[in-house]
Amino acid sequence: MKKKLIELSLLLLLSSALGSCASGRPSYKASEVSETPAAAQSSEYSIGPGDSLEIFVWDHADLSTDVQVRPDGKISTPLVEDLQAAGRTPTQLARDVEKVLQEYVRSPVVTVIMQGFVGEGSQQIRVVGQAVSPSALQFKQGTTVLDVMIAVGGLSEFAAGNKAKVVRRTADGEVEIKVKLRDLLNDGDISQNIKMMPGDVLIIPQSFF
Repeated sequence: MKKKLIELSLLLLLSSALGSCASGRPSYKASEVSETPAAAQSSEYSIGPGDSLEIFVWDHADLSTDVQVRPDGKISTPLVEDLQAAGRTPTQLARDVEKVLQEYVRSPVVTVIMQGFVGEGSQQIRVVGQAVSPSALQFKQGTTVLDVMIAVGGLSEFAAGNKAKVVRRTADGEVEIKVKLRDLLNDGDISQNIKMMPGDVLIIPQSFF
């Protein structure tokens, strides 16, 4: 029995090593995260499917409305049909609506007000694997991996928390950041509490023992 456990351990270690090599991503420890290249992200919010918007047309209450961005990324408002909203900033979308309304209204002035946020995938933080409630979270400035773990309910019973990693897209490609979540959550090791970036994917593997 002991021999089989040793063989299984070696097999898992080999599989993990091969998986790391196969990914081709540079790997960092949490303490080295400040050395990773900065992600190429815009500071402006981009509208995503599921977002709730208020389209306000000045002096035209009949053209003003609340609308939710459809799964295809488009919206429809009075006199404006199937206009692309996902991927646009609120200001850009306002100008797009104005261009369409110019055919019907003299010098329209439009304001797009965000009512509910979901955001594009590139502005979310995804948690996959052995969390209590794996999910996609809307990124907020200053979010840390501890904030993320609180939001998803912590580690599941079978999580290999200290083998977790964050996959981050940077200007030079993807990198992996190793994070010891169990040390952070159970022992208060703040060195593991890295800041998250929009588009990060936190992967929590399963423990086999």
